[in-house]
Amino acid sequence: MRYELKGLLLACAVLGGTAMAQSPPTGEVKGQAWQHTDQSLAAAIAQATLVLPASVTGTTVFSGRFADAPPTRARVTTVLFLHGSSGLGLKAIGEWQLWLASLGVASMAPDSFALPDRITYTSPVAVDIYEHIHDLRASEIRAGLAALRKTAWADPNRLILAGASEGAVAVARYPGREFAGRIVYSWSCEPNYFVTAPRNAFAADEPVLNVISAVDPYFSSSNAWLGNPAARGHCADALRDDKRAVIVLIPGAPHTLLNLPAARDATAALLATLTRAP
Repeated sequence: MRYELKGLLLACAVLGGTAMAQSPPTGEVKGQAWQHTDQSLAAAIAQATLVLPASVTGTTVFSGRFADAPPTRARVTTVLFLHGSSGLGLKAIGEWQLWLASLGVASMAPDSFALPDRITYTSPVAVDIYEHIHDLRASEIRAGLAALRKTAWADPNRLILAGASEGAVAVARYPGREFAGRIVYSWSCEPNYFVTAPRNAFAADEPVLNVISAVDPYFSSSNAWLGNPAARGHCADALRDDKRAVIVLIPGAPHTLLNLPAARDATAALLATLTRAP
């Protein structure tokens, strides 16, 4: 099932044609480290923000570091979440994780900035810089999955892989089949300035939710330096053969949209489906 606001997308494309004539801004890169060490990857997991619902703790919702997880009493659906380029300091992430807990869903978000002197950027920068970051984030998926498998509270049959913006690229590219579904926030899965190629790895009939602004400031044709005049601004082309995919375009939404009602409703619907007993 897919939702597409064709009128808005058409208007976006017309406006984008005018914007494409402008000169792109000059980006900036800070830091030099783009590959996790064993120590920084371990720290990324230990420092991950973890939120466990009350059904898992037996008392109240736990919100803290993964390394400080309390004793638990149940296994539940668990989301492994990759934050965007702003890191875990983004207030919306904590609010979103607490909302997941209200649904009875646990969540863990590794801290990519546990890597000392990690590369950061203000777009646009050279595509190889982005690709270094995408590889870095992919390593956090593998480490996060390994850590979740060792816990007493993450249901191995109901693991969900999710990410936003920078983190969503690694989610879309992940080739493994260990997750029951994926959620791709604020990424279009298309060729553009952010990737050498999308390299999406969705399986046929895999539950995938893509939620993005109808006119995303980075990945729609409203971006003057998008680098793809034919861009649609969402993952419809990447998911065209997946009958279990859902695409939600939110009119007027900002890039960070985790907690908008439409985003939460779509997320809750997917989680309800994947949490249902087989």
